[in-house]
Amino acid sequence: MSVVTVQLGQCGNQIGHEVFNVICGDVRGTHGLCSKKENESYHDACKERFFSEEESEVPVARAVLVDMEPKVISQTLSTAARSGYWKYDDQSHFCQKQGSGNNWANGYSVHGPRHKEVIMNLVQKEAEKCDRLSGFFTIMSMAGGTGSGLGAFVTQCLRDAFPTSFILNHVIWPYGTGEVIVQNYNSVLTLSHLYQSSDALLVHENDVIHKICAQLMNIKQISFRDVNQVIAHQLGSVFQPTYTAEGGLHYSRNPLGDLMETLVPHPEFKMLGLRNIPQMPENSLAYSTFSWPGLIKHLRQMLIANAKMEEGIDWQVRPPRLGSSIPSSHSTNKPLHFNTSIANLVILRGKDTHSVDLGTFRDPSLYTSWLNPQDAFNAWKTPRAFNKYEKSASLVSNSQFLLKPLDNVVGKAWNMFASKAYIHQYTKFGIEEEDFLDSFTALEQVISSYSML
Repeated sequence: MSVVTVQLGQCGNQIGHEVFNVICGDVRGTHGLCSKKENESYHDACKERFFSEEESEVPVARAVLVDMEPKVISQTLSTAARSGYWKYDDQSHFCQKQGSGNNWANGYSVHGPRHKEVIMNLVQKEAEKCDRLSGFFTIMSMAGGTGSGLGAFVTQCLRDAFPTSFILNHVIWPYGTGEVIVQNYNSVLTLSHLYQSSDALLVHENDVIHKICAQLMNIKQISFRDVNQVIAHQLGSVFQPTYTAEGGLHYSRNPLGDLMETLVPHPEFKMLGLRNIPQMPENSLAYSTFSWPGLIKHLRQMLIANAKMEEGIDWQVRPPRLGSSIPSSHSTNKPLHFNTSIANLVILRGKDTHSVDLGTFRDPSLYTSWLNPQDAFNAWKTPRAFNKYEKSASLVSNSQFLLKPLDNVVGKAWNMFASKAYIHQYTKFGIEEEDFLDSFTALEQVISSYSML
């Protein structure tokens, strides 16, 4: 089944381009440990998901590009075409001459309704090219105007137009130190609206990715492209084909549906985080060896200690002892900083994946008490290596990982709102104070639900 990617705003378009680059590069490479048949079936499964082919035989990304300013889209289209390996459809993009000025309300209340018909026509055409549609993968930022405001509006339109298709929003969490003075308002409005329309939100935090670039990739002068490439590598490690059943003979056909079934057992809990190991500069790969037990041990501790990368993990954090005198999982006796999970998915790629012991991820103490650990944990595997890594493991987790950042954003936005700061910038585009209050209420409920795990 195919996934239509909707790239929204500058951030969404730049990351989307890198994602297709990573996927295409991974497919072009063959892996010596895999049979020719294995490589071919992997290639076919990937192409069905992300690319269609025209007469030119250059794969065409199943994507719609939307921005209110033309510069980034024209750069994205031409860079993809120049690669010679893949391209975007020349007709599947929409831009205007004027942006949203970092104002969520402008993107949501003005640009969205004004351009709804043309944007949704492009989406409809792209969906009709798919023999079978799995759903939509939107890529957007939370902090600015077009990606967040227009992105929230388009997500609502997707839900209305395709009620049975899956929608996964990939959201970039802004730097904590602030890119935009009103970024906390924009973030609160974006998240609360997406929570109503989307099946799940997959979140990457800019601060975390910046740290990975500096500490793991050893990049001295970190550019947006460096950050986007790390994000794209992590996304590719999840979305490239895998066997979802033990000893499976066919690659999974429904990438979004499988993710939702595995990770979102309840509509109150939609926040997904992603960790990927190892991550290192390409020129270090030849001198590095990894064992599965070592990778799995690190990945599990990253999960329970809520570490976002494999350096600086707190090894002191331990799961609570089951059967102890702890009255409930949200008790004050719960180990400090322990990250309780609802559901986890581990994806293994490369050599000897069939022999990897994942029993430590089935430990009931990792999970909320209202779910059976057998249902809460899943593993997908493929013997085909990903992106030049002989062995790699990814963890997609529905857990308390975002509680602190979410609480911070809501708190900062509320403090601004209480003093009426910048509210007039939103009311002039039709977003009233009641809309803010509804958004605060919705996110306070999300925070409360995750806190109680």
